Amino acid sequence: MDYAVYSKKVEVRRRPAVCVVGGGPAGIAAAVSAARRGADVYLAEAQGCFGGAATNALVPAFMPFDNGVDFLAGGIGREVFDKCLKAGNVFEYGTLSILPETLKKIYDGMAADAGFAFSFFTQLVDVEASGGFVRRAYFASKSGLFAVDADIFIDATGDGDLCAWAGAPFEMGDERGVAMPATLCSTWHGIDWGGVGREPQNRMMDRAFADGVFTQEDRHLPGMWKLADSLGGGNIGHCFNVDATSEASLTEAMLTGRRIIGEYKRYYRQYLGGGFKDARCIATGACLGVRESRRVTGDYVMTGGDYAARASFPDEIGRFSYPIDIHAMAPGDEAYGEYHSKITTMAYGRGESYGIPMRALLPKGLENAYVAGRCISADRLMQSSVRVMPACFITGQACGVSAALAVAGGALPRQVETAR
Repeated sequence: MDYAVYSKKVEVRRRPAVCVVGGGPAGIAAAVSAARRGADVYLAEAQGCFGGAATNALVPAFMPFDNGVDFLAGGIGREVFDKCLKAGNVFEYGTLSILPETLKKIYDGMAADAGFAFSFFTQLVDVEASGGFVRRAYFASKSGLFAVDADIFIDATGDGDLCAWAGAPFEMGDERGVAMPATLCSTWHGIDWGGVGREPQNRMMDRAFADGVFTQEDRHLPGMWKLADSLGGGNIGHCFNVDATSEASLTEAMLTGRRIIGEYKRYYRQYLGGGFKDARCIATGACLGVRESRRVTGDYVMTGGDYAARASFPDEIGRFSYPIDIHAMAPGDEAYGEYHSKITTMAYGRGESYGIPMRALLPKGLENAYVAGRCISADRLMQSSVRVMPACFITGQACGVSAALAVAGGALPRQVETAR
């Protein structure tokens, strides 16, 4: 393997108290929360808007914010939920549809009101760390490379990039290192929702498999969500064996995702018919909807046992209740059966929830960093529950508030009393 040695003087462009890397639901919650409490915040986002998978990957719906009794994703999550409802997002069967342009404007407004600095099209490319401290983060932008010095860093990248590059331990995927499949989500037009009904959308897949409609026998079909009028959001089609930390793997998966959309178009129009008979795809996401990549190891690792026990913690920062949702890891009956067994036998009843401890947001070995979002410290079972967007609001807000308290008191993250 050939290597090049590259050296360049890089401008230290910003010196905020708190640097948030990533502007998805965890990152926006962290930045807004910290800024509202007076912290000097800078957020760097790699894409052209806030929202992460909801806006860039076209994930069509928020999973439930509640447990059937209690609204769990309060604070920032509640604000986003209420603003979306006011804007006309569809709320059915416990999930809230996502209108990407509406959500972008909601986040833009929250950022402007909170008053923190941010830039889009700003990609984390390296981290300088020593002695357990993140000293500096390096970013690539259209204006070139630049560095950011901060007292505290919050990793809201979704993949744990900042923490991993700073030397924090992490795990990835199953015992083989294989992560859950990703999906290239999509937007569809021409759907008559009055003619769709509530029957399972995978009910005709056996016939379609027999007819050779699909190139892979993927029996797990999350389905199409109603967005508005004749619009639908497709969480359909899995790209298997995707490594979200590899550009080569992501490239291959994007090509696969776009290819199989045509297969699902035929399936929905010809085999389901009815309200879907005139459906057509009008857009696919600018990036994949990634469900799992790195899981940063923190002071505490949340486990499937905690989920089963409806655990509570002395340093609890919130509670959540989404099911264990490890998508089928491969095509075929066996993998789908494993998925179906977990999501049904481990499901909670109304009013049940588990706690999220602050220690799961404190990366092991790093003194001035937090981790928020889908890559917090959890095993595979728990990660498959706590990865979804309402939980990302919870963990992001906790990190933002704690960071603001830390800088205000001249303290480090572990010195902040969780009860505050």
